[in-house]
Parts: sequence; C-alpha cells; structure tokens
Amino acid sequence: MSRPVHGSLLDDLGARIVDGSLATGDVLTAASLEEEYSVSRTVVREAVQALETLGMVASRRRVGITVQPRESWDAFAPRVIAWNLGSPHRKAQLEALMELRVAVEPMAARLAAERASDEQRAELTRIADRLREIGEAGQGRSEEFLRLDVAFHDLLLAASGNLQLIALRHPVAEVLNGRSRLGMTPSIPAPGTLEEHQEVAGAVAAGDGLAAEAHSRAHMLGVWAEIQEDRTLE
Repeated sequence: MSRPVHGSLLDDLGARIVDGSLATGDVLTAASLEEEYSVSRTVVREAVQALETLGMVASRRRVGITVQPRESWDAFAPRVIAWNLGSPHRKAQLEALMELRVAVEPMAARLAAERASDEQRAELTRIADRLREIGEAGQGRSEEFLRLDVAFHDLLLAASGNLQLIALRHPVAEVLNGRSRLGMTPSIPAPGTLEEHQEVAGAVAAGDGLAAEAHSRAHMLGVWAEIQEDRTLE
C-alpha cells in the first residue's frame, strides 16, 4: 500500500492509533512501516519521533515502536484533537473540551475584565458586534463567522494575562474549527449565543469581572448542552 510521505504518514498513523486500528500495546517496526507506506527510513523516523512527542508511541531498541495508552497522550495537542474529531471518539473529544471550557473560560473572562488592555477591550466588542451582525444574517456557517468566533475566544484567553489559560488558545481554536468541519455550526446560531458574546465583551469592556464570568459561563453551558444533545455525533 503506497501513501505519501512524512505529514501524511504521521496523520495516517495518528488516526489509526486514535480510532483503535492500532491498539495499545501493538508493536510496529521501522522496517514494516517503510514497506507498508513505501517511504524511506528517514520519513518513518520523523513520523515516529512526532508521535513519541505526543506520547502516542514509545520507541525502544530491540523492542520496536509500541502504541501507548490514551492516558499518556498529549490531550491538548491540536493534532491529537483533530485526529479524535475525525474518529468515532469525536463526541467524547468535544464533550471533554467543553467540560474544560466550562471550567476555565469564565475565569478567563473575569480576569480579562481586570487585565485587558484598552485595545483588547475594544477589539472584543468589535468582534462580538460583527458576530451578531453576520449571525443574524444567517451566515453562521461562513468562513468569516468561524474566523471571528475563533478570534473572540482566542483574544479572551489572551486578555486573561494567565499563561496557563493562554496555553489553551490552540486547543480551543481546534475544537471550534472541528465543530465547523463536522457541520455542527448552524446558519443561525442558537438563541442567546450571539447575545452572550456581546454581554461578555461588554462586561470585559466595563471592567465588570463578575458579569463577564457569569455571561461566559452561560454561553459555555449552552454550547455544552448542544453537544450533549447532538445525536449525529454518536
């Protein structure tokens, strides 16, 4: 079976590990991968090193390349999230990330109300207003809506000033992009979604941390409920 090189090899192996085609404890060899994928030893080595960095395999001399249990994987790595979203585990991945977002984004909003720069406050407001404008126009599935939604949550985390929260920007962006790829973003956003973006932005702009936290939590809980109720993910 012939497949393209490094990036595609990495994505194919990652996806096979995530969906269980390559199970925990399975042992591969560089030679077998070279033959299966018709690639060089260098390409195999690069892909395996990337998987090792993600905690998905362990490579040892005289043993081989051993698939590691899910608990050892880098759960925040955008690649791992993307592979999960493309697998039968997509609902579990979305729910796990939403549970995390419910826990942390409201605190990020509260901190942003205290720490955001004037420029960040103005930009959050601008983005929220534009999201409502195009969302109410039935463009919730558009590239612009997705780009602005990612930008809003990215900026909110950045404005928190907390490095640990800021580190969640890429996982949050990946799950927002993943929901779009899965067709889960409606043309007209669910009731309250657009308003909550504006309420969060307004509270941050006003320096009202408690209100920012409350509106962010309401928004996160609403999205979480949507994912839990979505039967197309099962």
